[in-house]
Amino acid sequence: MSKPLIGVNTDYRSAKGESTAFAYVAAGYFKAVLEADALPVLIPPYEDEQDLELLLDRLDGVLLIGGADLDPRRDGWMLHPAVRLQDPRRESSDRKLMRLIAERRMPVLGIGAGMQLINVSQGGNLMLHIPEDMPHALPHLDPLDPDHRHTLELTPGSIMDRVYGDGELRVNSMHHMAVDEVAPGFRVTARCPDGVVEAIESEMLDWFAFGTQFHPEASTASALDARIFEEFIIGVEQSRVAIRVAA
Repeated sequence: MSKPLIGVNTDYRSAKGESTAFAYVAAGYFKAVLEADALPVLIPPYEDEQDLELLLDRLDGVLLIGGADLDPRRDGWMLHPAVRLQDPRRESSDRKLMRLIAERRMPVLGIGAGMQLINVSQGGNLMLHIPEDMPHALPHLDPLDPDHRHTLELTPGSIMDRVYGDGELRVNSMHHMAVDEVAPGFRVTARCPDGVVEAIESEMLDWFAFGTQFHPEASTASALDARIFEEFIIGVEQSRVAIRVAA
């Protein structure tokens, strides 16, 4: 079989003054996909949903990257002063993309804001600011320490358990929002010891989907974190086989 094609959404910055608009993605994302023996295909923000449909017809899975915060007003919540919004064009495109992924039951891995998007798109919600929603939580964002890490508590038998069950249980932490209520059809598979959700996973037999709040693609990640992308590509390959058998 050929290597799977993995769509990777991109961040977006609107034109401002003399600076042109541009789409971009941290190299760690496509590097991790390549090292997991798949081919990344960058997805700029789309405005036409039919164009997104045509693109997804050619892809085997999608990686949803992290970035700035989702706009809580789009999910019926008030805007919190600590929220740092994504560019509206990116968020609009990502929400269309996520809806189509869910409709197709396409394999998806969400990281950071990508995991949060999976959760809210499927009926879950978010804490808008951990220090207020969970005053006794550990620090999850330390501007003075980009290498800030914390341990995980894993759900036995989950993807996270396969990745970390026999290795170092410390991951990077760089977020102030987090999953609150988990979407129907998903379960929590890793938490920080303070209770903050760090990973979710689909329980649906027809949909391989999971996400991490931490960033296994970042320079602060450990070598063990790369196994998350390997697990994702294994799941994508299994989905490809299932589609071929069904056809």
